[in-house]
Amino acid sequence: MKIAAVATAFPEHWYPQRTLTDAILRILDADERLADRIRTLHANTGIDGRYTILPLEAYAELRDFSQANAAWLQGALQLGERACREAMSKAGVRPEEVDVILFSTVTGLASPSVDARLMTRLGLRPDCKRMPLFGLGCVAGAAVVSRAADLLRGNPTGVVLVLTIEMCSLTLQPDDRSVANLISIGLFGDGAAAAVIVGEQHRAAGPRIEATRSVFYPDTEQVMGWDIGAHGFKIILSAEVPTVARERVPIDVDAFLADQGLQRPDIRRWIAHPGGPKVLQALQDGLELPQEALQCSWDSLRQAGNLSSASVLMILEQTLRTNPGRPGDAGVMLAMGPGFCSEFLLLRW
Repeated sequence: MKIAAVATAFPEHWYPQRTLTDAILRILDADERLADRIRTLHANTGIDGRYTILPLEAYAELRDFSQANAAWLQGALQLGERACREAMSKAGVRPEEVDVILFSTVTGLASPSVDARLMTRLGLRPDCKRMPLFGLGCVAGAAVVSRAADLLRGNPTGVVLVLTIEMCSLTLQPDDRSVANLISIGLFGDGAAAAVIVGEQHRAAGPRIEATRSVFYPDTEQVMGWDIGAHGFKIILSAEVPTVARERVPIDVDAFLADQGLQRPDIRRWIAHPGGPKVLQALQDGLELPQEALQCSWDSLRQAGNLSSASVLMILEQTLRTNPGRPGDAGVMLAMGPGFCSEFLLLRW
């Protein structure tokens, strides 16, 4: 299986981090003490700015989950179509060649799902199989590529289009004063990413997916996720996440590589979901990597924040564009998410 192309799509609105923080303070009607705390938390993210699907002034007008979800669906269709078209164009794949479209999100709900609503827009075949996924969160960017590879093992000429869309800004909870929410509203951004994964015998070129692995950590269901209700999506975010990144992920990466006859020094490309600055630093420390090994992840976080499932695909696109690698180079793509869980892929150029 090969990754033939990756493409990202962002909303038209991008704001500096300080501008976003000031807008959030107004929406929260924060007193001086709370405002100082939020400014400190947001300044420590290392983020220059983030994209939002709506102009800033529109967020104060969102009254309930119905309005937020309607904005999510409209934005999802716009960004999703753009990302898919660009990915297919870059891969040299026509819409009618796509056998499966695999879609993931964790920031909105729709039935028919977004992939169904894109079928006609994109010109996909009526017999194209659809696989909508919900709830994977940040890990989904890696997990959907893994699942695409699983589907292609028995179809060496097949094509799978994967799409992840997140509009984290629409999950804003003005009445939530928890530390998790105060951090998340300064960390997460909006965007979409698509990739074209093809079978081994397909004409399109790209790094091969040699192996994948999913890891679930028992009794960690409360580490990360959403409390979903009439209020919409309320963040669950534990301080344990950096600890898992530092202590558990390196062990699992080593076991994954060992089964392929490899060790960490054999890996030339690291494509890691950024999480946040503490999570990314913990991952870097745990894997004993220099900062330049994760530079694309740091750059992605700084430029756009944490895009949840779309981030690791954005980083993969940047890696393919700026550091394509030499024939034979090995790379690891990895992400973590609700469950709590990890996903690993071994790539070979």
